Amino acid sequence: MKLPLIALSLIYISLTNVRAQYRVRHSLIPYSEVGIGAGSAIYRGDLAPISQLVQPIAPLPRWNIGLHYTRHLTPYFSARASFTWIRLVGDDYTYNKDNPNRNPVQFHRNLHFRNDLKELAVSGIYQFRPETPRPDQRPFLTPYLTLGLALVAHNPQARIPTRLSGDGLGEWTDLQPLGTEGQGQPGYAKPYSLITLAIPVGMGLRWKLNQRLNVSAELSFRYTFTDYLDDVSGLYPNKSDLSNEQAAVLSDRRYEATDARTGQSRTYELASLTSVSTNVRRGLPGNDIYILTQLAVHYLIPTSIKCPDWR
Repeated sequence: MKLPLIALSLIYISLTNVRAQYRVRHSLIPYSEVGIGAGSAIYRGDLAPISQLVQPIAPLPRWNIGLHYTRHLTPYFSARASFTWIRLVGDDYTYNKDNPNRNPVQFHRNLHFRNDLKELAVSGIYQFRPETPRPDQRPFLTPYLTLGLALVAHNPQARIPTRLSGDGLGEWTDLQPLGTEGQGQPGYAKPYSLITLAIPVGMGLRWKLNQRLNVSAELSFRYTFTDYLDDVSGLYPNKSDLSNEQAAVLSDRRYEATDARTGQSRTYELASLTSVSTNVRRGLPGNDIYILTQLAVHYLIPTSIKCPDWR
C-alpha cells in the first residue's frame, strides 16, 4: 500500500515542478524602458499626392525627434507612450519642377507649406519573439508591429511673397488665421482645427545592445483626421471675400513668377506648360498622412527579480 502512495506522491511532485517551470518559462516579470530617437518625416497630401506613389516618395524629407516610455506587460505584448516633434514640408514647385507637364495643374498652383507637429501617442506593441522571464535574458533580435492612437497639434505656414516682405525670401507666416479658402467668412466653412487625431501603425526591429540598452529601427505611417496639414483642401475663394491682402495673396499663387519657398524662378517652366489651371479647385478631398522613420536607443529601468514560487 505504501508503494502506490509513494509513486503517487512522486508523480504529484513531478507535475507540480513541471507546472512551476512552465509558468516561469512562459511568464514575464513586467519591466519598463525609456528611449530617445530621431529620424526622417515624409508628407503625403495635396502637394505630394498619395495617388502618385510611382513618383519619388520623398521629394522633401524632413526630421522627427521623439521620447518614449514602454511597459512590457506579457511575453508578447507591450504598451508605449511617446511624444514626437515632427517637421513636414510640401511644395508644388519642388515636386514637379523636373517635368512640369507631368502635373501641369499642380505645378501652376504653386503652393507650399511647412508644419511643425507635436504628437502625443499611445500604442500597443506585438512582438513576434516572446520575452523571457528575466529582462536581462530577452531575445537578441525582436521584430514587432505597432498600432495606436495619437493626438496631434499642428500649424501650417508659408512664405509670403518678397514684394510684401522686402528683399530675399519672404517670412514664414501662419496660414490658418488667414482663412486661405475663405474659412471663417460669411458663406464659407468654419476655420479648421489645429488639433487632430491620427492613427499610427508601424513595424520595427529591436536589438539587444547589452543588459541595459536596446536599439530599435522603426517605420510607421500616420493616417490623420484632417485634410489641412498643408492648408489645402477645397475651392479657391473669391479674393474680395477674404479678410486682407495677405490672405488673398497666399490663397492663390498661380501667377507668381517664383517659388516663394526656395526663391527659384518659374518663368521657364511656366512657358513650357501645355495647359494652365483655370480650375476652381484648390485642393482635393482626402485626409493627409505622414510617414516616419526612427532610430532609437532605449534604457531598461532596473527592476527587482523575485524568486519563482515553486508551490
